[in-house]
Amino acid sequence: MKERLIILGAGVMQGPVIRIAKELGFFTVVLDGSSNAPCVSLADRFEQIDLKDREGIENFARSLQNSGGLGGIMTAGTDFSASVAWAAERLGLPGIPYEAALNASDKSRMRNCFKKAALPSPEFVTISAARDLETLSLPGGQNRQAPLVIKPVDNMGGRGCRRADSQAELREAAADALRFSRSGRAIVESFIEGPEFSVDAIVYHGEIIICGLADRHIFFPPYFIEMGHTMPTAIAPEKQEVLLETFRAGIRALGLAGRESAGAAKGDIKLSPQGPMIGEIAARLSGGYMSGWTYPYSSGIEPIRAAILVAAGRRPENLAPLKTWTSAERAFISIPGTVKSISGIDAARNQSGVKDLFLRIAEGSGVSFPENNVTKCGNIISAAPERLSAVESAETAARSILIRLDPSDTETAAFLSAFESGPNAAGPAFPPDAFQLDAELRAAFSRLPEFPPSGDHNPPVYLIPFPEFTASKLTDYAGRTVKESLEAVRNLSGLSLPEILPETGKVSDNKRRPLKTRPEFLEAPAALLGRSFWAALIRGGYQGAVYYIDRQVSGE
Repeated sequence: MKERLIILGAGVMQGPVIRIAKELGFFTVVLDGSSNAPCVSLADRFEQIDLKDREGIENFARSLQNSGGLGGIMTAGTDFSASVAWAAERLGLPGIPYEAALNASDKSRMRNCFKKAALPSPEFVTISAARDLETLSLPGGQNRQAPLVIKPVDNMGGRGCRRADSQAELREAAADALRFSRSGRAIVESFIEGPEFSVDAIVYHGEIIICGLADRHIFFPPYFIEMGHTMPTAIAPEKQEVLLETFRAGIRALGLAGRESAGAAKGDIKLSPQGPMIGEIAARLSGGYMSGWTYPYSSGIEPIRAAILVAAGRRPENLAPLKTWTSAERAFISIPGTVKSISGIDAARNQSGVKDLFLRIAEGSGVSFPENNVTKCGNIISAAPERLSAVESAETAARSILIRLDPSDTETAAFLSAFESGPNAAGPAFPPDAFQLDAELRAAFSRLPEFPPSGDHNPPVYLIPFPEFTASKLTDYAGRTVKESLEAVRNLSGLSLPEILPETGKVSDNKRRPLKTRPEFLEAPAALLGRSFWAALIRGGYQGAVYYIDRQVSGE
């Protein structure tokens, strides 16, 4: 009879765990709160159990142990390492102490452990209600000038985590953070400047074995949206070692590296102007495609294989990298609305160097501009011997995915209407405009003519040129240039969009500014795309422009 292994989670991130455990000869028993989780069918046996239900997991695991035996219990890419430790400790299975798992699951306990060990970590306070903000001494003092960050003590994926630069923003952020916390608590901490890195490790009987250090690419303040990571990091070796030594010290401070401990650790660390600063350390391998995809592609080593072995009480072996490739993960996102169609999937998959494409949306899906790391539309993973090739491959593939939005969804219209067109307008802080115009470009924009909709279905469509913008070096959320964005608009809309100068009817040479009159030579049904079209493109990228065409020109 095969040795049985319990795996918590049947999501995409647990797919490699289930696959590798079966390759190692284990009978996989997978638990998840949803019977519709994407990797349920991969399991030898599936059991629907709430992963927060520690006693329920313990009782189920004990029933297996008493009827044929149980080799171990583990997770990767979930925030339920405390449930794993609870069951392992009570059943005498390999693992980490339950109290240590709590230290690595509760950010308030985590920060206290780092503070006690004199490790670099942000100043913080813990709150259980928004009113606590008025009575507690916040990091930096009541007259602080530096920004703060607020986050739930017990959630992952950036849910409820954001920066606050004022008391009003802090109160608003506190409500979100508390809403996302299972225990109803949040921490308020100092914001730390500097690039951010992710790192994985296997922990076995006091030994800490590093399994990859990656550059994280964070965008869209006040939220912290990871638009991808690149493995391995590009920073200098001496800086890497300082980061890793701080990470190892953090693992020890949490109690994860005891003489009998067997498990894994995942850390997020910033390199501030003052040196390394620990963001957080979890008692598991990372999600975000790092432990299951980018590190194996870049190194030839599967840390998940080692994590499975230590969960079964076996010493991990052969964790030295076999190659030095680069693997890049990049996300693609959407402005708010409802998905009408998705194109470019085959082009993305066929891009040289692309290994995987993960699509989180389908036709009819509601989409929003991400405020955390679980509301993105999908991810691309590439690998190549050279760093530049891997990065270009992933980013080109991500730009190939085009998401057309339903013109009947007014949420998109509301998003586009937030564009501020004045020469001195700064645009909304969040969500940001797809293209960030400076004052000179805004002034040029304000001189563009405007034309009403033609009133006819599918009329000939002409584009009033905006040469200053088209010739700029600006790029959108995914790095598309203005010209690339216009090409995406043409591809999705099916319109050639010839540029036309209203006073002559000739194709623009990008030198003459159009007049604010309708050219007499055009037939009445013709549609001219002027200022409002460009506003939609600036605010919402190719999606905004296509949505505008669908509503104003095509009559959908």
